[in-house]
Amino acid sequence: MFKDIEHLIRLATVMAIAVVAFLVLRAGVVPRSFGQYGHYRGAAMGEIAARPIAFAGHDLCETCHSDVADQKRQGKHVVVACEACHGALAKHADDPASLTPAKLDTTVLCARCHEANSAKPKWFPQVVTADHSGGIACDTCHQPHRPKIETKPETESKAEGKK
Repeated sequence: MFKDIEHLIRLATVMAIAVVAFLVLRAGVVPRSFGQYGHYRGAAMGEIAARPIAFAGHDLCETCHSDVADQKRQGKHVVVACEACHGALAKHADDPASLTPAKLDTTVLCARCHEANSAKPKWFPQVVTADHSGGIACDTCHQPHRPKIETKPETESKAEGKK
């Protein structure tokens, strides 16, 4: 029926060996719980739940720091979670005396989001930090929780000039 059938038998044998090798390798590499709850490792749920809680959540921050929360609500950073800038502070929230958050370096921190990048939307506030500030910390001119620089009304400026 087929001329030179041995070539086809060799090809089929090599393919069968490749399929068996793949299945053996897959059984050894893919964890047993993979696919249990979806397209990820099911045992990961328990492992993640066993980790200590690191983030407190902005609602908990606002209970003690309501003055900062009020100021933040007036600015553009209202949608930014506290711990996005300040880091994980669940230990501070549990016992404020045990952990004092470090003073943030706004020169580095603000650039994480606001450094100019053509991949960011045009409406998003961006600066080339080297040209914009000349190395001066961002919080020298901008209040981080409400970063827009607010100028004094003309009447206030003139009243201060007369003093």
